[in-house]
Amino acid sequence: MTLKPLACTLIAVSLLSACSTTPKEDPKPTTPIIFTEPDVTPPFYALNPFNYDAPPPFEIALKQAAAQPVTKMEVNLQSDPSKKVTLDVNKLIIPTVNSNARNLKFAVLAGENEIDVTEIDDFLQLVEGKARHYPPRFTERQERKGFEAKLKELTQQLDTLASRDNASFDVLIRAFKASVMARNLDLGSVYTTKSLTYAQRILKINKEDAEANFWFGFGLSEGGGQREAIPYLDKAMQAGVQEAYLSAANNYIAMEQKKNAIQTLKNYKIKYPQEAEVADRLIAEIEKQGRWNVWQIIAAPAQPTPATPATPATPATPATPATPAS
Repeated sequence: MTLKPLACTLIAVSLLSACSTTPKEDPKPTTPIIFTEPDVTPPFYALNPFNYDAPPPFEIALKQAAAQPVTKMEVNLQSDPSKKVTLDVNKLIIPTVNSNARNLKFAVLAGENEIDVTEIDDFLQLVEGKARHYPPRFTERQERKGFEAKLKELTQQLDTLASRDNASFDVLIRAFKASVMARNLDLGSVYTTKSLTYAQRILKINKEDAEANFWFGFGLSEGGGQREAIPYLDKAMQAGVQEAYLSAANNYIAMEQKKNAIQTLKNYKIKYPQEAEVADRLIAEIEKQGRWNVWQIIAAPAQPTPATPATPATPATPATPATPAS
């Protein structure tokens, strides 16, 4: 018996087996689906009503916090007390009780009778850009729903803190602003009552506070109390709140006092010459187009489309003169 035929047979069988085996594809790695929050649409209302040319107060506070020395602190993780974490970023901290003036400080962690308002102030700034005044301005329905849900949670938290008789000025001013914007978002008439109560408590502590007078003034005006709003908006203008001029003009428009509205805007133009174009446009629209709200969106009048001029006829090519006979 020779080995050569057997070897050939084994090789042939191996080749046949290899050909008949279905090749297996390497499984492709599954790419996880990552859901990301959509970007917030741009604000409609100015984020700094005190000064349109300045950064928002929240961003100013963050820069101040970053510039301050940091006292690091090692604490136990709430999710796992056996592990520790080092806190090394300053947060915005306010007292919750027994403080009748603004008392923002910077620290990595809130202490007793204090609260970290970094996230609270961040969200309040976002809402201000959409709903400081009535009507609120949202271009995306889902975005508005998200703001409404978050604002409900926030007002509950602030209402709990503000329910104490000795609640701090810092707590009350945030609860007040949140209630005004909840009212503007039509979350319930209870927020109208709450905002009035908070305003009265704040002004009892400091009747000259510029921000409180501004918010209470336009809040009264936009809620129907135009005559009652005048002294508060006047105080805010005297204290240098830029947007108080626009709110006062808006208040006079609602009272059908066109002359007072226009005069207020002329004063605004003098005080803030960089806003002259805006003031002139508002004055013109109040006089001629029946503007009923300073923040009303009025579409620019359509410009007539100029008629297309007729294409001139192409002049005939002059005939080539005959060459004279020689």
